[in-house]
Order: sequence, then C-alpha cells, then structure tokens
Amino acid sequence: MRSLLATTSLAAGLVVPAVGSPAAAQDCPDVRVPGARHSVTACLRDLTTAGTVASGHTDPADWAGLVAPGTTTPSGVPGVQVDGYFPDTSTTNTNHGWKHDSQFVLRLPKRWNGGLVVAGPPGTREQYANDPIISDQVLAKGYAYAATDKGNTGPNLAADGARSGDAILEWHHRFTELTRAARKAVARHYGRSPARTYAAGLSAGGYLVRWQLERHPSLYTGGIDWNALIFTPGTSLLTTLPPALRAYPPYTRGDSSAHAALLAAGYPAGSEPAWPFSYQNLWGPLQQQVRKELDPSYTGDEAAYDLVSRPRAVQRAVARVSLTGRIGRPLVSVQGTLDALTPPFRYAATYERLVAEAGRSALHRKTRVPGGPHTDGLVALSPTTFRPMLPAFAAAFTRLECWTTR
Repeated sequence: MRSLLATTSLAAGLVVPAVGSPAAAQDCPDVRVPGARHSVTACLRDLTTAGTVASGHTDPADWAGLVAPGTTTPSGVPGVQVDGYFPDTSTTNTNHGWKHDSQFVLRLPKRWNGGLVVAGPPGTREQYANDPIISDQVLAKGYAYAATDKGNTGPNLAADGARSGDAILEWHHRFTELTRAARKAVARHYGRSPARTYAAGLSAGGYLVRWQLERHPSLYTGGIDWNALIFTPGTSLLTTLPPALRAYPPYTRGDSSAHAALLAAGYPAGSEPAWPFSYQNLWGPLQQQVRKELDPSYTGDEAAYDLVSRPRAVQRAVARVSLTGRIGRPLVSVQGTLDALTPPFRYAATYERLVAEAGRSALHRKTRVPGGPHTDGLVALSPTTFRPMLPAFAAAFTRLECWTTR
C-alpha cells in the first residue's frame, strides 16, 4: 500500500489512445476544456475501471491501498474521457509522459443524469486515485466526473511554491479551477449546464471538499467527505502525529503507559492492528512532509515537534490553510470509528464543533462507520477488526442526493 502522501506514479508509460484508435469511435467528439493547455479525447466502451485499466485510461498504482480485497465496483458505462493539464510550472506528474502537474481527467457518460461530481485525490496522489471508490460509483448513476491531481504530486510537496503553505493552497486552486472548467465543458458537450454539482473526496480530498463549500459554495450543490483531513490552529497532522511517533516505539516494547498515551492522543481503541503499518508508512512520512511545507526551518526530531512553541510565522502558515466551518452548502461527512490517521475524536469532532460555532450545523450531517479504518486497503491487516467503508460512502452519497434535490 502506498503512503497517502509519499506516492510515485507507475504510469509514466500510460498512453491515452488517440481519437480513431480501436478504443475510440471514429466520430468521437473533440471535447475542449476551458483553460486547459493540452487535452486528449477518447470515446470508450467503458469509463469505469473495468474498462479503463485494459484501455490504459487510468493508473491502478494510483489507487493502491484504497480498496479492500474482493471489492466489486460498477461497470459498463460507455462515454467520452478527456485527459489533459492546465498551465503549471511543476513537473512531478509523469502520467502520459507529459511530466506536467495540474493534470486532470474528465469523464462524460453517454447516458447523463444531468449532474457532475468533482474530486481531488488523497494525499499527493494523482488524478486517477479515486477511480474505483468515487468515479465508478457516480458514473454508474449517470454523473459526469472530473478529478485533479491538485497541482503537485509525490512526497516533496514543499518544493512547490514560494511561501509556506503555498503547495497546499494550490490544491484548493486546482480543485476550483477544474470545477469551473468542467462545468463549462459538460454544458458544451451535453447542450445544457449541470443541474447539480457535488464535491467529493477521501482524506486530503475530503479536506478540499470542506474548503470548497466554505470558500466557493456557489459552485456546488453539496459535498461529501470521507475520513477528511483538516487543518486548524489546534488540530492537524502537526499536532496529532508527534504524540503517536513518541509513544509507538515504547508501546511495541510492552509499555502500558505508551498505549494509554496513544489512546489519549485520539487514536481509537481497537485500531491497534493498523498502528504498525501506520507508524512505518504514514505517521513518520506525513509528519515530515507536512512539517517541511508549513515549518521548513525546524531541524529537530519529528517526534519531538511541538506546534504551539513554534514561531509566529509558522502559526500564520497553518492559519493560511485552516478550515473555518463556515460551509455554505450541504455537507455529509463519513467517518470510520477506527481511523488511525485522522482520529475521529480529534478530526471529525473538531470540524463538527467549527461548523456549530459558525452557525451552520443545519448544513452538516454525519455518518459514523463502526470498524472503518482510514482507507479500505487497511481492512486486509485485520479483516475481523476493520470494515470496508465504500458501501457506507456510496449510501451516504445517495442520502446527499436526496437531501439536496428535495
């Protein structure tokens, strides 16, 4: 399973068939995406992963670790796929051999229900990360679907941008940019504008959903987040990861006080089967990557990091990327009770409080999934402990539809 942030594409050789190839009909329309510097259109027999894996229009490595073993997803959705990129100066995304960030994918099903879903990937994965968990689900319902790589991929996000926090702020800009462009492209393709537009995302992608509904509510009908990451002055990876990094080594040596410290830091009792993997692959790498982005001057041990004691400039950097709770459209939050990366008693509870303090509780509904880990790929670590969350996410999306179309 790839780290949520430390991901590298295996798709440098991924090739989108040109219009007129066996994967594309001869009369395939050339869909233009406003603002895109380059794009390629293909008509496909199946826009879901059941078809795009074979045709080369997705990257299975991008969703490694996000799907539980044995998961089946919808299939049989013909339509048009557009791959392209917006103007950008960074080059970490090597999909299609473009070596260009701000890549996107737009899928337009033949049988359209009048809606659009826009997604951003967890961590710094690329634009195909949500294909089995979001794209397949909404395409089967008839939605058009668009996804962005958020403008920087791979583990070294701190290299992108001049100021602390710039790389994370670009995530939001690219999501907004794609939403606006996709709405126009959808309107041109089908002859009418989307009747409803939803934002959706897992982990860091869920953080983007919340930001969009806070800052750009007019673009969306509503949003759905899944185990969403947050940044606030008091709760973020920079406050929850260091205690875990300090307590886990003595915990492995049988120190009961270390186990108590992990529970006190918010890591749920019962999530212990995910701790060894999380310590090795998530907690340490994520702490370092996010800390370099928001506090590049720190030179100490990551486990000893204390955000409260850092200079005022660091607090300002965190404030630049912090959520407020002032959502302007309906939001459904899906949270696993055994999430050992964004612990629900810290992350979900903090955002619920922010929404309440902003007077927006009527716009926020919550779904708790007993046994849900941070990603469904972690179910394999202990199938008797963890429960896949994808069915609950799909059901919550249906509830969002009902809520926003009454």
